Amino acid sequence: MTSDEFTEELARLRANYESERPNTGCVESTSCTACIDCVFCEDCDRCDRCTFCVASTDSRYLTHCRACDGCAGSAYCRECSGCTDCNYLVRSVNCVQCDYCFGCVGLEKKDFHILNKKYSRGDYFRLVAKLEKDLAIQPLARP
Repeated sequence: MTSDEFTEELARLRANYESERPNTGCVESTSCTACIDCVFCEDCDRCDRCTFCVASTDSRYLTHCRACDGCAGSAYCRECSGCTDCNYLVRSVNCVQCDYCFGCVGLEKKDFHILNKKYSRGDYFRLVAKLEKDLAIQPLARP
């Protein structure tokens, strides 16, 4: 095989994959593409082992998340990007092992933060309720 033949075959395989983008091992997932072993997901793209997620992309091991991109091992997150091992984050980016953060960037092992500022538990939930309403952030569906 020549280098030209290799390059042509690789390009053909890539084009074929992109046009088909099959799901593998998914159960009760709808309108998903190129997902692997996802369960009860909807409109996800290139996710792996996610459950009850909606409109997420390039993510792994998520549960009950919505519109997350490049996240892993997280639960109940919405509109997050690059977050790992987090729970109940909203519009946060590149956070690690955080819980209950809203609009935070680059935090690690923090909880009850809004825009990287610490709040008491009560103040956090009061402010988040107002922000979610003002910003029209769609709530997570409750199982």
